[in-house]
Formats: sequence, structure tokens, C-alpha cells
Amino acid sequence: MADRPDPIPHPSPNFGPRRDGARPDLIVLHYTAMTSAEAALDRLCDPLAEVSAHYLICERGQIWQLVEEDMRAWHAGAGQWGAVGDINSRSIGIELANLGTHPFSQPQMAALEALLRRIMARWPIPPERVIGHSDMAPDRKYDPGARFDWQRLARQGLSIWPEAAEPGDFFTDAARFGYGIDRFSPEAVLDAFRLRFRPGVTGPLDETDRGLIADLAARFPVDQSTPTA
Repeated sequence: MADRPDPIPHPSPNFGPRRDGARPDLIVLHYTAMTSAEAALDRLCDPLAEVSAHYLICERGQIWQLVEEDMRAWHAGAGQWGAVGDINSRSIGIELANLGTHPFSQPQMAALEALLRRIMARWPIPPERVIGHSDMAPDRKYDPGARFDWQRLARQGLSIWPEAAEPGDFFTDAARFGYGIDRFSPEAVLDAFRLRFRPGVTGPLDETDRGLIADLAARFPVDQSTPTA
């Protein structure tokens, strides 16, 4: 597979140092929910907006780097994954130009995959630590949304996908996997899980939900000993 061109530098003023000497051990994926990549680029670099990300990828596959990886971009906001509360200090944020209403383009996905390989090798970050914005903030965020192809990433070792397993207690296993069940409502956690792993499914919690989260919890338990940042 041919490597892709390096990201184009486009510095944003919206960043700061990672707190308490933290290093990135998460990658958070977003969609921009804006009409164009250029509009998103302007907003992510607007000092009045006070938002940013480390990278932005347009539909054509062009990548811009807005913040250096060792710095703290302002992409995640309030949320939790496992024991980590300050997600910004512990993560690299990648924005994908998409309204959330249509599939992500082939050039964009290929660019994301190449970028993930580089980031995950540099730090290193395992595939279970590549999460969606909706995973760490299930009460308020939906990105990268139901149209994002998580299975495609999992097939390449860039994320994970569950297999059927013996059902257990859904919320105990959800916490073991990383969802903040003490912080977010049961409904929000179930919705976030389904958005990523069972898109389109609605209705009461069922045995398939319980079996899939049991598999994720058994194979990829979040590091609960990680200090809260």
C-alpha cells in the first residue's frame, strides 16, 4: 500500500499543553457537521470559537494538521472513558468532514487509515483506544455517527469489533469496556453502544446487546488503574 502525502500544516491558535505531563493514549474520531471542510477549517482555527483538533480530513482525502500531537487540542469537551476525565489531555482528535448524514468517502477513509497507522505507531496506541466522540460523551454527542464504517477499521487492526459471546450484565460490562456508567444515563450508554456497534437498532436492551458488550469487556477491558486527568 502506497503511503499518503504528509498532512498540510494549518496551525490553529486553539491549543495548550497537556496537563500533568499526560501523553496521548486515545484517539477520538469526530465528524464536523458542517457544510464543507473549508468551513470546518475556518472554525477550528478561529480563536473566538475555542475549538480545534489535531487533524482535519476532507472528503477528497486531504489532511490538514492543526495542532502538534504533543499538545492539547480542544476537541473532546466534557466526557469520560474509563478512568480518564480530561480526554483532551490524553487524546489525539481527528475531524472528518461529514454532516453525519451520508457515508464517508473512500479517499477520506483511506487517508484516515494511513494517518491512524502513523499515530498508533508513534505513541503507541492500541486499536481499542480508538473511540468515537459519542463513546466518551454519550449524553451529548453522536459523531462519527451511524454512517461511519467501524468494521472497516477493525479489519485492518485500527479499531475493534465485537463477536457474539455469553450475555452478562450489560452495564457492568459497559463500564469494564470504558463507558462512563456512573456519569451518564443508562439510556445514553446503550444508545452510544448501538450507534457504534449496532447502528439502526432501537428498542429495549436485548440479549444481543448483552453478548456483544460482554465480548468487548472480556477482550478489551479499559485500564481502570489509569489516573484520572
